[in-house]
Amino acid sequence: MSFDTIIVEKEGKVTRIVLNRPESLNAINPQMHQELQSAFDDFANDSSQWLAVLEGAGQKAFCAGSDLKAMARADDLTRPYPLSGYGGLVERYDLFKPIIAAVDGYAVGGGFELALACDLIIATSRSTFGLPEPLIGAVAVGGGVHRLSRQIGLKQAMGLILSGRNIPAKQAFDLGVVTQLVEPENFEDSIQQWCSDILRCAPLAIQASKEAVMKGLDEIDVKSAISAQESYPIFSKMQNSNDRREGPKAFSEKRLPKWSGD
Repeated sequence: MSFDTIIVEKEGKVTRIVLNRPESLNAINPQMHQELQSAFDDFANDSSQWLAVLEGAGQKAFCAGSDLKAMARADDLTRPYPLSGYGGLVERYDLFKPIIAAVDGYAVGGGFELALACDLIIATSRSTFGLPEPLIGAVAVGGGVHRLSRQIGLKQAMGLILSGRNIPAKQAFDLGVVTQLVEPENFEDSIQQWCSDILRCAPLAIQASKEAVMKGLDEIDVKSAISAQESYPIFSKMQNSNDRREGPKAFSEKRLPKWSGD
């Protein structure tokens, strides 16, 4: 597929999706919304791709959120997002392949919402996070208010949401938003290391683990989550997969497992 506002590259089992509007701090316009929807659709449906990395072009921003200049020119500010929500990602509840947000620079507004929708956030020390939507008369409707309050606790989340403040990467790390904080010169090495570590694991086991976590959070308590996990589709598939047999076999034969993804 050919895109104008993003770059998509497949490196082995990893799909790298780059927001490519550095002149606008990778702000998302209507075209980028649709292109991201297509890129994530392709990733979700491609059985050869086990992991995605979402990143921004340039060294100033991961994503500065919605393109306000484009919004100012639009006749209808309520125009719908793609099928899977903001950036084709934030309402993609059935995608259990892991996604890493690689943040270098600003991740604010919708950019922060995209990062929060990912499973891991790797950030450089020069990065900045925030939900400043109220400062322009808007609400972070792309999941930001809901995910942030669930991921860091109500009082800390409310402090960010109600003030519109941006915070530095170190504070985001201390709050538990960021998985790993690195210096810019170590950024790519960290991304590659996380990808390598995840790909050492059986892909169905990774997907089943994510499925169990996300669906389990919807259960009323831990007892209910444990009872329900056997009924989750990917979990059930994993239990009867070739990889489920390959893991113990490789261990007993003292060799690295050869994962097939089925």
